[in-house]
Amino acid sequence: MPRFTRRDCVRGTAGLLAARAAAPSAAAHPTGKGPGIKFCEIYNPGETSRLKLAKQMGVNYAISGVSGALSRARREDYVSVLQKIKDEYAAQGIQIAGVESHPVPAEKIKLGLPGRDEEIENYKEAIVALKKIGVPMICYNFMAGLGWYRTNTKKEGRGGAFTSEFDNSVALKQGLTQWGEVSEEKVWANIEYFLKAVIPVADKVGMQMALHPDDPPLSPLRGIGRILISARNYERVMDTVPSKMNGVTFCQANFVAMKEDIYSLARKWCQRKKVFFVHFRDIEGDATHLTETFHDNGPTNMAKMLKIYAENGFAGPMRPDHAPTMEGEQNDRPGYAMTGKVFAFGYMKGVMDGLGYPYE
Repeated sequence: MPRFTRRDCVRGTAGLLAARAAAPSAAAHPTGKGPGIKFCEIYNPGETSRLKLAKQMGVNYAISGVSGALSRARREDYVSVLQKIKDEYAAQGIQIAGVESHPVPAEKIKLGLPGRDEEIENYKEAIVALKKIGVPMICYNFMAGLGWYRTNTKKEGRGGAFTSEFDNSVALKQGLTQWGEVSEEKVWANIEYFLKAVIPVADKVGMQMALHPDDPPLSPLRGIGRILISARNYERVMDTVPSKMNGVTFCQANFVAMKEDIYSLARKWCQRKKVFFVHFRDIEGDATHLTETFHDNGPTNMAKMLKIYAENGFAGPMRPDHAPTMEGEQNDRPGYAMTGKVFAFGYMKGVMDGLGYPYE
């Protein structure tokens, strides 16, 4: 085994400092947009301990869930409710970079059920209220009836860490949901109805609407049609209501599961300024059978992906998603335990520092 001396350590540290000094500054960033990608994590109001941990990791931005709070509020109170949530994050030195999983309940919208017009009016008011308090982006999805779906959340990964798995052969045995069969055509009609109602409001106030892919990107899933399952279908959504505010949550692993060329796709959509938000994660497999990985042991060249984002104009929020549950933590929130996220942020920051690209 080679001997590692103190002199070697000093030389290595000096070399690292020299490399960092020579790295591009924010002013020299290829995007020309200053600080660069905003690393963030997702939290719900009241999770003070997790906010403190984020700050200790040097994470200064949050993606917040607000649907629970707004579902209990009148429309005229949306701004005051959201301001309280913003102030809670600000007290820990955290700025909200966006909200995720719809700002208000939206299941009737996605399924086309009676009452969807009321949900749409709530949605429009939430868009305006969020912009008033300075939140620039909404990550929403159109996974009707099911949301993101796994058939196993205790598959053992590296070192016995719990990761999640989807196996369509298992899902098929589970049968239809309470919603029965819902056709893709119905879901397409529902999203068109929704977009034509809300995108004009988003245009007016400047709210980025970042559509998340279906997870898994497979149709049908337990009888329910899924439409966000290919890059082509995304283009159709963006063409349905053309707008600078009609864009993408680039959840990497889902585009891997679609068997898309995610390197060229990320490059193209970043250059077109259609990527508003990135979920930085990886999987093994495809839409019919997939397993979540750690950020450093999946098939995707993650350093290459960070380079593509940085060099092609993306300076928005990015969060590490669906990390495995590691030793010492409960698996009560599969994919959202914190130790794996601590590892992910260290990995992401190390890659960015090594490449010489700024982040905040």
